[in-house]
Amino acid sequence: MPIDYEALLATAVTDEPFQYTEKDSILYALGVGFGSDPLDRNELLFVYEQPGLHTVPTMASMLLSNSFFDASGWDYSRVLHGGQHLELYRPLPAAAELLANRRVASIIDRGARKGARIELEAEVRLARDDTVIFTLNSILLARGDGGIGGPSGPIPLPHKLPKREPDLSCDLPTRPDQALLFRLSGDTNPLHADPDSARAAGFDGPIMHGRCTSGIACHAILKTICAYDFTLITGFDVRYSAPVYPGDIITTEMWQDRNVISFRCSVKKRDVIVINNGKCTLAS
Repeated sequence: MPIDYEALLATAVTDEPFQYTEKDSILYALGVGFGSDPLDRNELLFVYEQPGLHTVPTMASMLLSNSFFDASGWDYSRVLHGGQHLELYRPLPAAAELLANRRVASIIDRGARKGARIELEAEVRLARDDTVIFTLNSILLARGDGGIGGPSGPIPLPHKLPKREPDLSCDLPTRPDQALLFRLSGDTNPLHADPDSARAAGFDGPIMHGRCTSGIACHAILKTICAYDFTLITGFDVRYSAPVYPGDIITTEMWQDRNVISFRCSVKKRDVIVINNGKCTLAS
């Protein structure tokens, strides 16, 4: 069943309940590489359930269920994340009950061969007191669902990286099984686990989740610039530009201008940029 443009654009939910536990926070942190050295006390704070358990800010992108689109008619096996814009109004608790208002903000029809660009907007609040904790705009690329009759643009311009050489750089390895671990945080698309599904979608094998790659970029910034103070990050925007394969080494290059960190991620061995035009905002 093809996407119904008008029906999908009208899709919205109010006060949708979610919850996550300390175990979920730890699992996400492990999925983006924290704890690879179990003797590193800075990283242990994210993966060991003691009072004051730290949370990785980009976990916010994984807290909302994909069931929002269950009736959309899209070909889920060909859906990729194209990017996201995250604003955090307070640090994520180690565990919480949440309420979310979500809607489809826009649909761009890129044509039958290129698919559809779907922007989903979410406002998420703490259930206990209705305090807004974060907002998230997610860009989804439904590669098998173009030609549905929607507008072909405009598409917002991405954040511009500085023209000077990067101020800082951080290399973080990924494990061959990392996509299998990360999918336990909520994204079970077969592209990330099943070799046949991945090859049918045009990849050499299972690929890493884009949201895992952005979590690794956040890991690099926390490690290199923030001294692991997760409360400093108040915004995190990315544009995914190429897939990462489990086992790749991800290099995050960073430019710091006051409280704005511009960044991009690459896999040098394959000479490919995997996240471009990244922007991380720190508390003033």
